[in-house]
Amino acid sequence: MTLRTLRVLPEITINRIAAGEVVERPASAVKELVENAIDAGAHRIEVALAGGGRTSIIVTDDGVGMDPDELSLAVERHATSKLPDDDLLHIAALGFRGEALPSIGSVSRMTMISRIAGADSAWSIDVEGGKKGAVRPASLIGGTRVEIRDLFFATPARLKFLKGERTELNHVLDVVRRLAMAYPKIGFSVADERGPRLRFDAAQGELLDANLRRLSDVMGREFADNALPISSEREGIALTGFAGLPTLNQAYARSQYLFVNSRPVRDPMLRGAVRGAYQDLLARDRHPMVALFLQIPAALVDVNVHPMKTEVRFRDAGIVRGLIVGALRHALADAGHRASTSVASQTLGAFRPGSGGYPAGSSRSYPTAPSQGMAAALADYYAPMEGLDAPSARTADGTVVGFAEAAESGADARLSYPLGAARAQVHETYIVAQTADGIVIVDQHAAHERLVHEQMKEALDRDGIKRQGLLLPEVVELDEAACLHLLERSDQLAELGLVIESFGPGAVVVREVPAMLGKTDVTGLVRDLADDIAELGEGLTLKERLDAVSGTMACHGSVRAGRRLTTQEMDALLRQMEATPHSGQCNHGRPTYVELKLADIERLFGRR
Repeated sequence: MTLRTLRVLPEITINRIAAGEVVERPASAVKELVENAIDAGAHRIEVALAGGGRTSIIVTDDGVGMDPDELSLAVERHATSKLPDDDLLHIAALGFRGEALPSIGSVSRMTMISRIAGADSAWSIDVEGGKKGAVRPASLIGGTRVEIRDLFFATPARLKFLKGERTELNHVLDVVRRLAMAYPKIGFSVADERGPRLRFDAAQGELLDANLRRLSDVMGREFADNALPISSEREGIALTGFAGLPTLNQAYARSQYLFVNSRPVRDPMLRGAVRGAYQDLLARDRHPMVALFLQIPAALVDVNVHPMKTEVRFRDAGIVRGLIVGALRHALADAGHRASTSVASQTLGAFRPGSGGYPAGSSRSYPTAPSQGMAAALADYYAPMEGLDAPSARTADGTVVGFAEAAESGADARLSYPLGAARAQVHETYIVAQTADGIVIVDQHAAHERLVHEQMKEALDRDGIKRQGLLLPEVVELDEAACLHLLERSDQLAELGLVIESFGPGAVVVREVPAMLGKTDVTGLVRDLADDIAELGEGLTLKERLDAVSGTMACHGSVRAGRRLTTQEMDALLRQMEATPHSGQCNHGRPTYVELKLADIERLFGRR
């Protein structure tokens, strides 16, 4: 191909190139128009679709509106009211690039009608395939109404990339839901030829309460019932929101939302931070539900990264990630032994005729015998069940007696505990306890597995990680940049039990490794760490491997299914669960106990 003379592209072609970045599908156009409505101060935003948005999109709001001159200028490229000082470092609005309306108008037939409050009339303008018409009088009560017809008629090739109507509708609904979560005090609705598809009324009251009500509308009542409030601040950056209990989990990470200064964003750092916070509470193929709202000074975040404005870049991503991980871990620790209420609902459903399967997140059987040699390795980390002091109670005359005697005398104080009094062991695997208003069924292996794991983590924090020196230090060859990154964090790696030193350009020598890892692939470990540090700036893999090892050790060292327990041992296990963080779920995110209220049991037998 012979190059021709350099020239400036026509304005219509420039707008269509921009449209390829900004308007990927109908949902992209809806996102831009709804964001404009939010920036205009709307209290109610309505979206109407036909053909999944391909045939028609109408977005109506009750915002401030535009006068004739503003209406004509709004469809010009890079015309915006949202950068009064032309400062891209302090962006306060959702939109700011001035590309959306001219880009949409260049690939569709667009009509805009707008009216300022108190004006004598509304005004309208048409844009068809990038050609702007004249401003003319129109009829509208107030706000702005934007109608898009025949999307991509001017770029037929783009039509081939669109999916079916239902798929495109679902993308539109997802966009509106995300914006609705960020702005709970604005009402949103979406409808198409078949009728209303989504409706959120404006929430009232305090912002935190309004957020939870809107999240309940979007993510489900189950999330609201099992959400832990998040509130933390570090170096002028504030984090609020809600995180679901570990036992409320999903197979995919689609219910993890991050909002930066009320802007919905998709950031891989969020998933990494959430994974880090839940890493020893969930299996790797399960994902928690979270909605986090980050308020950060505009100078510390760059939202001008991508034309669709769904990505951001933080000046110090490490601080943000640390804030998210720390806040989530603190909230999860404060939850104590609490488990999701959905566990009881799933259990009741399993009792009903025609039901089958296991509750979400459970299906694996527990091992029935510990591996040989593990007991000795665990001796330093946890006390055997037989060594626990048997709980006691006080009778009416003040005499301290064992719980078995207390039950017989009618002074069973155990019923006042959250997990109640142990009454029986079923199939030498499950503990049945009675509470003041129901029963609790405990999986003895899963429960003790969590207790042992938490004790092991405390021991590691208290005494540090024991190192094992290599008889023959191992040399690992890497590129010079990777070596430099590793050596810069040698002190941090040493705290985790991995001692490395420089071995000339392009190599490091490993002298000590964490004893917990036992026989391991040192070369593979160091190379994986180098990749992690280059990608994320932190050595996460080693921490995760240590957690995985301690979790495996806890699993083998805990009370097994098939072991008969005395009443005192069962009660001791219940009391420890009540005092141990995260004891509502085992190391894999499965529930350790199920609580059934007396009313639930009565319904099973038709008493209610």
